[in-house]
Amino acid sequence: MAKLDKEFYNRDSLVVARELLGKVLVHEVEGRRLAAKIVETEAYMGVIDKAAHSYGGKRTKRVEVMYGEPGYSYVYLIYGMYHCFNIVTREAGVPQAVLIRALEPVEGHEVMALNRFQKEYGQLSKSQNKGLTNGPGKLCRALAIDRKQNGEDLRGASLYVEEGVQEDFAVVSAKRVGIDYAQEAADYLWRFYIEGNPYVSRT
Repeated sequence: MAKLDKEFYNRDSLVVARELLGKVLVHEVEGRRLAAKIVETEAYMGVIDKAAHSYGGKRTKRVEVMYGEPGYSYVYLIYGMYHCFNIVTREAGVPQAVLIRALEPVEGHEVMALNRFQKEYGQLSKSQNKGLTNGPGKLCRALAIDRKQNGEDLRGASLYVEEGVQEDFAVVSAKRVGIDYAQEAADYLWRFYIEGNPYVSRT
C-alpha cells in the first residue's frame, strides 16, 4: 500500500483527523512490520485550542515540532510513563496536530503482545487482546513508539502511514478525552472514531 504524502497532512486537523480513520500506521522494528488500522483520533487546533500544547502561540522545545512541516511525528510523555503519538498537520508555522487514540492490530500481533504484556499473543485473555492498542499509551507501547520517534518524517523508512483497505464505515464525532482543564474546548466534538469498532478507547 502507498504511503500517505505530505499534501495529505497539509490540511486542517479536523479534516485530517477524520480522514486518517481506516489508514494503517506502520512501525518497522528490527525487520519486523508492526501495523495497525487507525480507528480513533483527536484533532488539536493549535493556537486557538485551549487543549493544545501550542495554545496561545506557546512555543517550547517540547512543542517545536508542531511548528514545523506537516507529516512529522510529535511524541510526548504523560504522567511520566505513557507516550502519546501525534501527527503534525498544516503548513509550517501553524502548530496543529492529530492524536492517534486507538488502533486495530493488522500485522505483528505477536510482537505487540510481547511489548504490551510480555506474553505470546495466543496466551492473551479476551480483555488483554482488546487492550493491546485501545488507547494512546497502549498503542505506543505495542508498536514500540517513544520519544526516539519524536520529529520523525512519516514518509520515511521505519515509521509511516499507509492507505488502508477501502471500506465503508460510519464515523462518530465526540468530545475529546482527559482535557477537562480546557474550559469550553473540552466540549468540542473533535474526537473521531469508527462506529462499532471494538478497539475504540471509549464510545
